Amino acid sequence: MGHPVYRDMPTTIFEEMSGLARAHGAVNLGQGFPDDPGPLGVRAKAAEAVLDGYNQYPPMSGLPELRQAIAGHYGRRQDLDLDWSTEVTVTSGATEALASAFFALIQPGDEVVVFQPFYDAYLPLIRRAGGIVRLVTLQPPHWRLDRAALEAAIGPKTRLLVLNNPNNPAGAVSPAEDLALLAEVCIAHDLIAVCDEVWEQVTFEGRGHQPLMALPGMRERTVKIGSAGKMFGLTGWKVGFLCATPALTQALARAHQFLTFTTPPNLQVAVAWGLNEDADWFTAMPADLQRSRDRLGASLSAAGFSVLAAPATYFLIVDLAASGVTEGDRAFCLRAVTQAGVAAIPVSAFYETDAPSHLIRLCFAKQDEVLDEAVRRLSHARDLSRAALSVST
Repeated sequence: MGHPVYRDMPTTIFEEMSGLARAHGAVNLGQGFPDDPGPLGVRAKAAEAVLDGYNQYPPMSGLPELRQAIAGHYGRRQDLDLDWSTEVTVTSGATEALASAFFALIQPGDEVVVFQPFYDAYLPLIRRAGGIVRLVTLQPPHWRLDRAALEAAIGPKTRLLVLNNPNNPAGAVSPAEDLALLAEVCIAHDLIAVCDEVWEQVTFEGRGHQPLMALPGMRERTVKIGSAGKMFGLTGWKVGFLCATPALTQALARAHQFLTFTTPPNLQVAVAWGLNEDADWFTAMPADLQRSRDRLGASLSAAGFSVLAAPATYFLIVDLAASGVTEGDRAFCLRAVTQAGVAAIPVSAFYETDAPSHLIRLCFAKQDEVLDEAVRRLSHARDLSRAALSVST
């Protein structure tokens, strides 16, 4: 029974690894959530709003004060001129925003270009909407676009292109040259770009985020998706944003209306306050995360692990092969969580085809003592892996 897209779907790697982490009392660097509780002012505003504010259905498209705050935030930080009343929709998280975009814009048989590695929600949502996925693989360690591969994936039925920038799991930021190539291709082939930009505030070394929407010719053909959960480190709040021209927004909002309809009003009030009043957070948060990234990266390197560059997100990637581990990523992660007490995610889980088998993802949005203990346990897992494979050979 059930639709085959969901009926035939295996347990996600995040559920599997988090369950094993709980069962084995493991340090969990698998699932991407921070130890920090998030900005106090934003949390206090949510509590105040639920006690003293309005708790009935808010407007379907979102509270005006939040939509105004979203437009203002993107105007100040990314030079986007958004009309809050016709171009911004509030959703119950970025995943619901993705679902709204795919269900609103895909007709059965439409082809959709998706880059590997990808967020695991993309493919089932696209296929449930009737779309046909065309995959383009980004190669480590730089994760750059290849023009020939991109052009080869586009045909007469291609309607959408999905971009995750900054990228999870790679922790990579698309350079200006790659964004220009995407804009060129979208315009030439009349494609709509669905841009998952939830990590836009979690960038390091002072990088600003460059939205694809801002490039010439892309304003009218881009759906920009943001996440308050990622902006404020409040992943359980599930407050997302859809930004697009009025014609696209009309379709997106109608799909959203019949998914979650609306989002808790107290959380909307708090996010609006945070976007308008808590500017210091957007300086302090990435600085703190950059320090955690550097601590984990330096400790891993000192322990003999090879680490890829991570200019954004909560994640570092370790190259197992270059770290002296010949075991595949999934097998190593299962050994690490069950025998060494540390949970990681095999990067092959973010691919459908041609997956690398030598990369694992670690979340560094954790306290110092957690990161230090994780490195110790990963080193133990490497020793166990080497010993097991030497016995088997």
